[in-house]
Amino acid sequence: MPLRKDVNILRYEEAAAILPSRLRKMALTLTGEEKAVAEELRLRAGRPLTVLLPAGEVSLEVRVEPEELETLCDIATEFSRYAAAETLREGYLPVRGGFRVGLCGTAVMKEGRCNNLKNLSSASIRIARERKGVGDKLAPALFRDGVFQNTLILSPPGGGKTTLLRDLIRNLSQGAGDQGPRRVSLIDERGEVAVMHRGEPQMDVGPYTDVLDACPKALGIPIVLRAMNPQIIAVDEITVREDLTAMSMAAGCGVGLLATIHAAGTAELVQKPLYRQLLEYGVFRLAVRIVRSEGRRAYELEELPC
Repeated sequence: MPLRKDVNILRYEEAAAILPSRLRKMALTLTGEEKAVAEELRLRAGRPLTVLLPAGEVSLEVRVEPEELETLCDIATEFSRYAAAETLREGYLPVRGGFRVGLCGTAVMKEGRCNNLKNLSSASIRIARERKGVGDKLAPALFRDGVFQNTLILSPPGGGKTTLLRDLIRNLSQGAGDQGPRRVSLIDERGEVAVMHRGEPQMDVGPYTDVLDACPKALGIPIVLRAMNPQIIAVDEITVREDLTAMSMAAGCGVGLLATIHAAGTAELVQKPLYRQLLEYGVFRLAVRIVRSEGRRAYELEELPC
């Protein structure tokens, strides 16, 4: 009986299937060990195809032709590029299976905003991998006397915030420990948490999670408050003051909040005016700090000052 392939190798090969055939053949020449840890496939017109590994980008001996970037888009959109116009103008394409293709090229501007991309010059296929279970032990600890506590997830870029956020949403939606299922509304502004494809999440975000995709958080939070009656609202990456205002309003309505921030820890929060204001609002009660040590991630939970 043939051995079953490692799921991480399979995810890489599924991502490689988005490539035009000539590039795909070269991408599949990597070793199993390299496939299992690869993070991205990167295409630049006139330059070699590369794969991003934990140690950095590795060049593969095949030159990317400009027309192959166009073919990549056709494959990614299942030859219905017009149906992906909304995300294409934002510089990315969601792909069935939970993948995401980032794009660069010449912006076609209309009324002060990018209306399309032409003359594509670069593409990046992000190999999204679910890590179910990373939040299993943590999720029950986010409750006090049966009430979910508003929680921030903190780490520097690339630290695993989105991965942990996704799994905590899944846990909260299906029921964490002794806590029953909660209705979760996810504002997935950049499409990286649920990875929606034609209305269906490509990642497991739980049975009672409603996803508002490709909508700014400050606009999306009032929408789900009115429309979905959530018990918890989850967002990825607080970046602007309008986000704080919307979340403060939601907290005033008795809704729980789960959010991520680029920060190494709470000490860094007080050094940045926006995040210092977030602490001053007193909306969040707990913080989860993601710490990497010897290639592993650990999750440290701490109380925030009221």
